[in-house]
Amino acid sequence: MSTAATLEQQTGTSVLSNDPDWWRGAVIYQIYPRSYADSNGDGIGDLAGIKSKLPYIQSLGVDAIWISPFMKSPMDDFGYDVSDYRDVEPMFGSLQDFKDLIEDAHGRGLRVMIDLVISHTSEQHVWFKESRQNKTNPKADWYVWADAMSDGNPPNNWLSIFGGSAWQWDTRRCQYYLHNFLRSQPDLNFHNEEVQEAVLDAARFWLELGVDGFRLDTVNFYFHDKELRSNPGLDTREALTTAPASNPYGYQQHLYDKSQPENLRFLEKLRKVMDEFPCTTSVGEVGADGEAHDIIAAYTKGNERLHMCYSFELLSGEPKADYIRESVSNMLNGIESGWASWAMSNHDVVRVGSRLSDTVDTASAAPLLVAVNASLRGSPCLYQGEELGFLESDVPFEKLQDPYGIEFWPEFKGRDGCRTPMAWDSSAQGGFSSGTPWLPVNKDHIASCVATQERDRKSCLNIVRAFLNWRRQHLCMLKGTLEFIDMPNGVLGFIRQYEGEAILCMFNMTEQVKTILLSEFEGAEAFSNTGFSFKITEDQVTLEGWQAVFMRLQVN
Repeated sequence: MSTAATLEQQTGTSVLSNDPDWWRGAVIYQIYPRSYADSNGDGIGDLAGIKSKLPYIQSLGVDAIWISPFMKSPMDDFGYDVSDYRDVEPMFGSLQDFKDLIEDAHGRGLRVMIDLVISHTSEQHVWFKESRQNKTNPKADWYVWADAMSDGNPPNNWLSIFGGSAWQWDTRRCQYYLHNFLRSQPDLNFHNEEVQEAVLDAARFWLELGVDGFRLDTVNFYFHDKELRSNPGLDTREALTTAPASNPYGYQQHLYDKSQPENLRFLEKLRKVMDEFPCTTSVGEVGADGEAHDIIAAYTKGNERLHMCYSFELLSGEPKADYIRESVSNMLNGIESGWASWAMSNHDVVRVGSRLSDTVDTASAAPLLVAVNASLRGSPCLYQGEELGFLESDVPFEKLQDPYGIEFWPEFKGRDGCRTPMAWDSSAQGGFSSGTPWLPVNKDHIASCVATQERDRKSCLNIVRAFLNWRRQHLCMLKGTLEFIDMPNGVLGFIRQYEGEAILCMFNMTEQVKTILLSEFEGAEAFSNTGFSFKITEDQVTLEGWQAVFMRLQVN
């Protein structure tokens, strides 16, 4: 049986592969549920809406969906403040709706991953309500509590990513509690074994319902320094990929408030729970200061902890060939046998097309950026709308919903610009909702909606669809090694190789026409069904701006 036939069988529409390593190289399509599809006209996307779009998602050639938080929540941080780990927030539907979604997705050969947010809870969670009552109740030590300093100030200098001190005074206990994010998101105390068992039970609950894995929010924030030592300051402000320049969070070296060594043991416990459910996976979000590959190496080493992790290298800055080569090389060299996940856009950052220079034709660049991300060694995440080339939306201050953006406006406008609703057709609300959307639908997105792009053979959507469906037929593009090769300025080139197959990948990440000599790649044969265009004459290949070529190489 050919490689292509084998993969087609594995990713067919009726059964899921029993390969426990299906996640290596799998394309994960991220869905922000509030903004995907609204089934009941209340202006907020829901699980039934997602289910209705599964045929579209299946057509993209992706392997799994990751649904951002939909557990019960007061929505201070739009689901990242969980008040009940075992129920669905009613605005998104019910547990039965989720079960129906899983059944339909699995029938289409799509895995279902969900966000697991366990570094903190909502202040509305029953655990915190009990914990804050006094210092002697059964859950008194389930959160991070500390006495004030002698002058009444917080116990140390730790800062919240969302602004101000990471400590909030509580008048019931007359103590401070830790919150790395909003003050309504108290941090759980992972030094308490009962807390660890409680969140592991929450994970098991969803695994028993049939989820295929978790995206682990802020996975390196679980533990804090037991001694509550203050973080050292920096002589110069550090340029962080995880916080805007206007945020004082970058004035500290975060040695003690996150990334603690005790986390490794907990991740081993989590992996044991996941191993009870074959063919499940985990991807951790690592919010690190500077290079994150040391943390990712430790978190994904062997088969004892997480399956894979991602950090923010490709989620910030302008995506240029040299930057991508340097960032990916550093990561792959640093994590050794570990496994990375790659993304250029998600629900927390400015969409990648809007990070390009003003001179770039973003419509031409969009499908190539998806292809670059999906061709790297690792497991790519594709954020909703990225397959359509959507750019960041400009949400006026009076319509902002994101507390992070409201706090740091105007230098940082928050995350609403990447979270505006999907545009499915050219109707007034882009087919997202029959009601008033919770965030305004971008008129430019409506102009390039799904229905319009479906009719255009050369649209971003159809190029991405062709590429991803071609990619999944070649194991070396999923699991192979990656070797960068020198290319003309602005061209990214590397070779993927696996079990007797090798593919040369070349991406022109500029507006200019580029010509590449093929003399050292004798016998190279170009694939014609990848969605991208090129011209080959004798011993060279010519790429127009933002085009790519993929060539099969002879393997000795």
